[in-house]
Amino acid sequence: MGVFSKEENTSFNKEVETIIGPSVKVEGNFVSDGDIIVEGRVSGTIKTSKNLRIGEQAKVKADVEAANVYNAGEIRGNIKSQEKLELKSTAKVFGSVETGVLSVESGAVLNGKCQMVKKDEMRVEEIEEIQTDKKDKKGKK
Repeated sequence: MGVFSKEENTSFNKEVETIIGPSVKVEGNFVSDGDIIVEGRVSGTIKTSKNLRIGEQAKVKADVEAANVYNAGEIRGNIKSQEKLELKSTAKVFGSVETGVLSVESGAVLNGKCQMVKKDEMRVEEIEEIQTDKKDKKGKK
């Protein structure tokens, strides 16, 4: 877990709610309101209103949504980060990315569409999407 700076580790460890250790495999939809650290394997979806940290040895096959995402491992799925996405030099991402701020260290791999969106714009798009879904459902009745 020494991949991240002391500043990140300090702020992260104060509020960490869930740690998925290196020997742990999780399948399904994982939802939390606290910080999450993934050092193992996850398949499905990961969603938190706080921070998500993916360790260097972690393998994630999931769509990911969090306020901030710090990735040093491998993510195969789409990432939606309301504030910041940070890709360390060992990071590999295979999927589309939507974030407010993107930081990519030399050596990181990003294969997919990247969209920079302000936090407020994300909410407007989500609201429009919900409204469109409601209209579609009314038309089908």
